[in-house]
Amino acid sequence: MSNKLRALFTAVLFVTPLVAAPFSGAAEKSDAKIQRDEPKMQQNLIKEVRHQLVLLPYYSVFDNLAYKVEGDKVILEGQVVRPTLKADAEAAVKSIEGVSTVANNIEVLPLSPMDDQIRRAVYRAIYGDTALFRYGTSAVPSIHIIVKNGSVTLEGVTDNEGDKNLANLRASGVPNVFSVKNNLRVVSDSK
Repeated sequence: MSNKLRALFTAVLFVTPLVAAPFSGAAEKSDAKIQRDEPKMQQNLIKEVRHQLVLLPYYSVFDNLAYKVEGDKVILEGQVVRPTLKADAEAAVKSIEGVSTVANNIEVLPLSPMDDQIRRAVYRAIYGDTALFRYGTSAVPSIHIIVKNGSVTLEGVTDNEGDKNLANLRASGVPNVFSVKNNLRVVSDSK
């Protein structure tokens, strides 16, 4: 009986590495495939987050929603006029497949009749200009006007440096504006 046990022990000792080797190789190949697919999955997640935020019903030219995707975590940032938009943005992003956690760092701008008046005046100054009018014709205008305590921040994109500077000039010319911060980015047509 001890010879049979010894033979079984020897068989298990020598066969186990041969059987385990193909599984570990498959796991390495599977891990490599996951790593190759990760940037694609990350890009899809980024597109879906953007899509969900743009579809929010009360997202307007006076709000700025930004986000970062870190693996399966989404960090929301920006400024909104309505507190409900902050909650809606978080709920929309949480519902996306592949998102495990959402950090909602969106700032709700303070209620102020003076800021509301400045928002409307800056909107008219920028989008009333014939050279800048085209930026306001899309579903989500590409120049966002953020007003907090009389200070204006321009967020979004323009086609060229001239339009970026013109938007800054128009916003600066509005009465009761304390300062203008121009965070507009120029997006070139050649991609």
